[in-house]
Amino acid sequence: MTDAPSLLLVDDDVPLLQALTRSLQRRGLTVHAASSYDEALVLAREHRPTRAVLDVRMPDHSGIELLAALRELLPELQAVMVTGYGSIAGAVDAVRLGALDYVTKPADADRILDAFERSAAPIGQAPTPSYESAPLAQAEWEHIQRVLRDVDGNISKAARILGLHRRTLQRKLQRGEEPSER
Repeated sequence: MTDAPSLLLVDDDVPLLQALTRSLQRRGLTVHAASSYDEALVLAREHRPTRAVLDVRMPDHSGIELLAALRELLPELQAVMVTGYGSIAGAVDAVRLGALDYVTKPADADRILDAFERSAAPIGQAPTPSYESAPLAQAEWEHIQRVLRDVDGNISKAARILGLHRRTLQRKLQRGEEPSER
């Protein structure tokens, strides 16, 4: 067993889930990734993580419902909600259930970890800001994956939205997995 902080990561967008899992692992966390409400509860019972990052919109149950269930199971769990569809009402619900922060997508590993750090700072004292960010290629890859998901994998439509030629987008996708950090 490792001494790395344990984090439950839940998002129904599997390519994004995999990319974010790798990014968080590179930063020293033990990540338990789930793509559904039920899978998340199984992993939470088995691994008892200290932190969770939950997508708000999922097909089976909302991230808010998952947060409520996780808080019953793990009362000390620190959680950050992530969504591409931010709303004040959703943020209020999340905070009411004990979420530390409500981060809008695109949210990379650094933004998520900053959300946990901000909540740990003593009242009246802001944490030291970090100006390190994910490599540009990684941010681009995550954005492309998000757009592709939103258009159900339609390359032509995604290329139009991204302002790229279709062949340029295809070349970027043919390069394979998420770009490595350089």
